[in-house]
Amino acid sequence: MITSTVEQSWDRIESWLARHAPVTHGLLRPPALRADIAAAELRLGVAFPPDLRESLLRHDGVELQDGTLRLDYYGPPSGVGEIVRSTEFLREVGEDIAEEEAELAEEERDEYAYWPRERLLITLGIGWQSSDGLFLVTRPGLHHGRVGRYFDETGSTFTPWTGLRHVLSDFSTALENGLPFDGRIPLAHEGRLIWDDDRTVVADPTSALDSAAEAPEPQVPPAAEPAPLVPQSDGAYAVISFGVGGFFGPVSAPIVQPDVVFVADIGPGELLDRLGSVPATAGPRTREQARLSAGAPWAAHRPMVRAGFCGDGWSYATQEGGDAQFGRPEVLGRLSGGTRVVRLVKEGPEVRVTVVEDGTERPEAGRLVESPREDYVNGPDGQPVLGHGGQRWQRIGVDPWPGSTAAYARLLAGLTVEYGIGWDPADDAAAPLPSAMLLPLLEEVPQARHPVTVVRDFDLGALVERTPPERLRSAVAAQLARLASETGLDGYPEIARALEQAGRGEPVDLTTDGPLDLRMRTVRAETRAVRGLLDAARHQQDPAPVTAADLAAWHGRDAAAGALRRFLLLPLPAAAETVLSLRMSVHWRDELAVNLADQPVPVLSPRRLRADRPCSGLREVRRQRYRLSCTAPVAPRACRARGATPSEGGFCG
Repeated sequence: MITSTVEQSWDRIESWLARHAPVTHGLLRPPALRADIAAAELRLGVAFPPDLRESLLRHDGVELQDGTLRLDYYGPPSGVGEIVRSTEFLREVGEDIAEEEAELAEEERDEYAYWPRERLLITLGIGWQSSDGLFLVTRPGLHHGRVGRYFDETGSTFTPWTGLRHVLSDFSTALENGLPFDGRIPLAHEGRLIWDDDRTVVADPTSALDSAAEAPEPQVPPAAEPAPLVPQSDGAYAVISFGVGGFFGPVSAPIVQPDVVFVADIGPGELLDRLGSVPATAGPRTREQARLSAGAPWAAHRPMVRAGFCGDGWSYATQEGGDAQFGRPEVLGRLSGGTRVVRLVKEGPEVRVTVVEDGTERPEAGRLVESPREDYVNGPDGQPVLGHGGQRWQRIGVDPWPGSTAAYARLLAGLTVEYGIGWDPADDAAAPLPSAMLLPLLEEVPQARHPVTVVRDFDLGALVERTPPERLRSAVAAQLARLASETGLDGYPEIARALEQAGRGEPVDLTTDGPLDLRMRTVRAETRAVRGLLDAARHQQDPAPVTAADLAAWHGRDAAAGALRRFLLLPLPAAAETVLSLRMSVHWRDELAVNLADQPVPVLSPRRLRADRPCSGLREVRRQRYRLSCTAPVAPRACRARGATPSEGGFCG
């Protein structure tokens, strides 16, 4: 790639800004005075690199106002005065460690010193202050003129740019061709230069649930008979055994006390259904079997529960593995629908009872018991036994909170008296009880707590105020369809049907356990399973069967499903904020403008939307009377090769 000179790059930058972002163009300052540059060099005791001097003689930075020129996260270019102030400020900050760094060799100073005196901060970073930004090395030598990034929380690192002219050349190329600059894309909106992300995800991510369905469920091996002891004929022998407590005496293993919910007036089968059981995984399991299965690839990180009867009219469920479910408000709300739920959980030193009736918690019926820790070891004199470093010894395999164990038992006895619940966690461990993996319920959609304002440099609040609700809803529905297409979510028939209904303004069925709800929950389970596989692989030698790209794709689908739920359940402004914030194409603003046009906006089916890409641009789309545009810009050279003219948005017209 040919690198333009500083003068050529500024010609290109100014030309693009004048055509597409006149507000930003008008905020470029006039050239700096040569006398001011010389005075700054004298004051700082350094010579400005030629590229910096040439750039300042073109523009002495920019006016720090809304819409000003920014090099994205690197911030706006500094003028002579700002360079002096920033550099002196950072020199002062680094004075405390200057003596320590004085012993570093010259090359080491460039790499490791906090702020060498030969360094100049040439942009004002994210906050338009001297806390971060791009810097130049002014010391003669290998790194002279090299560009780095300074951030007050992480220090300094060098960029791939070897000089300021390379920065400006890459920036001008990004402007002209709609290409990324340091990972983000510059574009124009309402006469201003803005920055946005243009993201993509893999089209067909690996399904962890499909892989789990092919894996066998592990089975607890049958207990082996202990081999009999055979006395030796040539001498005496002895058998020495140690209890769980080692030299301090045998200690019985603690009883496993899982999270448990008791539900009145429904049976174990309905209880599992309300929790979201997966029918294909249902079957009788002991506690040992349930926990073995929950930790295997077959489970795909889904929660495992067992259920049974526990008294007159009561059933119960225990969670044996996976992400905790019984404390989630949506779970307790569904379990208690038309009945009463009592939840008992042991959390370290605490034992807590929660009572919920028909979706409403009864705080007055709840209880909380705390207990001191009692697994510490004391010597014969009653004093703590200390190990290396002064840490107290603890018994291995002992319940650290035996006080809470006793409290747990007392609470269970109290539940028997108060509610007629009769359950002992030790009694059901070996019993094969109805059990299943869960497809976890989705969380409740939170209501918006703030008015909608700006989304990705777009004034959504103003748009909401000036746009008729029906037109805005139609436009947001089209944006939602695009988001579903970008993430691959529209490949599911339940989603595609819901998008078509939403586009026509028809009601959409989102009832719990309905087809759309189950699809969204399955996508969420896929996301959780892939993340779990990647987390587990960090502690294993073998690579994970999934990749970070798979996780990004599933996360994108899950987020898009959440946007659909918000569109169906929340006021339109809050839903629009979510949808627009998740769009992957940087051209969503142009597409939204077309969607908001006066003519009716037919919503393409997901299949048609996919088949139409890549399209031939806004003019062709308007000609077809579909309010859709290309999802990616076309380089001017490729556009002209088609015999077409590139439009301002980077599309072929």
